[in-house]
Amino acid sequence: MCVTAVESRPAGVLGTSPGHRPLGTRVMAFVALTKPRIIELLLITTVPVMFLAEQGVPSLRLVLVTCFGGYLSAGGANALNMYIDRDIDALMDRTSQRPLVTGMVSPRECLAFGLALAVFSTLFFGLLVNWLSAALSLGALLFYVVVYTMLLKRRTAQNIVWGGIAGCMPVLIGWSAVKNEVSWAAVILFLVIFFWTPPHYWPLSMKVKDDYARAGVPMLPVVAGNKAVARQIVLYSWVMVAVSLLLTPLGYTGWFYTAVALVSGGWWLWEAHALHARAKAGVTGAKLKEMRLFHWSITYVSLLFVAVAVDPFLR
Repeated sequence: MCVTAVESRPAGVLGTSPGHRPLGTRVMAFVALTKPRIIELLLITTVPVMFLAEQGVPSLRLVLVTCFGGYLSAGGANALNMYIDRDIDALMDRTSQRPLVTGMVSPRECLAFGLALAVFSTLFFGLLVNWLSAALSLGALLFYVVVYTMLLKRRTAQNIVWGGIAGCMPVLIGWSAVKNEVSWAAVILFLVIFFWTPPHYWPLSMKVKDDYARAGVPMLPVVAGNKAVARQIVLYSWVMVAVSLLLTPLGYTGWFYTAVALVSGGWWLWEAHALHARAKAGVTGAKLKEMRLFHWSITYVSLLFVAVAVDPFLR
């Protein structure tokens, strides 16, 4: 039944081989393999933590090197993710234009590219930052590729919960880049992102659940009703906001961070409960407005981590 929803040609096959595509288009295709828009979000959580660890302005060189190494590592993970998921990417509307599906990049090229980035980014971190950061970046890459993509994604509705651990690692990497160790402050922010990831991603999954169902991926909205998903979103949201407020009583942040965490977290909870109320009332389609929380989730994490960076200057 799924096969009828896509073209009869195999994924990754076009009329012309990748080698005959324009150079500029090919370069952009390889850049697309790294999922730059997702990596932007990862960097938002890395740099502010470096300011907090330094309790001021960290070395510009260190920030640039850490960000570039993080981009290479996350890019390698994303390329390997696309290599493994190229079959289901061809079945989903939101991924149907990815380079392997269109044939702009061959599977062999994608695999080689991803492995090269994985090796190079690890050495880059180790030689130019420190080996703890290198180990953390490699651990994040392996967790995303092996644990999430290969083991969890197609097998359990809790895939994004545990798979999201990989997306939490930039927080630890940012701290370790400055201190060459991991502190409780970094662990708390790690947990903020851990509990943020499911209620951030599930609203999007609710919007495109037909895509996931067609590809046979058991995202929570595919296997549970909107009411059950919204209830989980509310639960994770409360834990996330509570954890975000631990930094101040433990002495890592002051009044500014606390104010931002309270206001932005309060607004998040308002949106989460509103979504739950609509789902509980049986609202479906556009009136469910699940993407309101998805878009706010990106604003929330940006505001929270900007506050992390600014707070040391106001204490």
